[in-house]
Amino acid sequence: MKRVRCPKCDQYITFDETKYEAGQSLVFKCPDCGKEFGIRIGVSKLRETQKEENKTLNSQLSTLNSECGSIVVIENVFHYKQVIPLRMGDNIIGRYQKGNPANTAFETVDPSVDLNHCTITVSRDKKGGLRYTLKDNNSNTGTFIDNVELTPKERRVISDGTLFTLGATSIILRTSNDEE
Repeated sequence: MKRVRCPKCDQYITFDETKYEAGQSLVFKCPDCGKEFGIRIGVSKLRETQKEENKTLNSQLSTLNSECGSIVVIENVFHYKQVIPLRMGDNIIGRYQKGNPANTAFETVDPSVDLNHCTITVSRDKKGGLRYTLKDNNSNTGTFIDNVELTPKERRVISDGTLFTLGATSIILRTSNDEE
């Protein structure tokens, strides 16, 4: 089963790709917004060429991202489990919505998660190790670490395995393997 995303409302539509041949065009109608859009099954030669050219660049970028760790969004009734890589600098965490400036957004229908809920800042300490700092971005429902709410303007250093909560969503920090 494959999923395609509606270009208008970003909802997923699932279909069985084994029923179609490579190169075949399909037209979908989004059940949520009614938008009709088409896709083509298979990969074009141009895309293969682009993939070969960017192969080393992509591997370097994925190595860079994995060096900074990730966040694991725990599955609940509002969304499925998601692992989102972190990068150096500010990682704005929030609900994914098309056009949202949050660079570490996750897909959820949880109304208690703001679009720009909190920020994890990844930086280097004096010894060269990674340091993770969490702060709330003036969210409506607050950001909690171990069931204690972060006060406005409070920044707290977090470490591997720290559980923090945004509304009804729980997230675990996974730091990079090469730390310490």
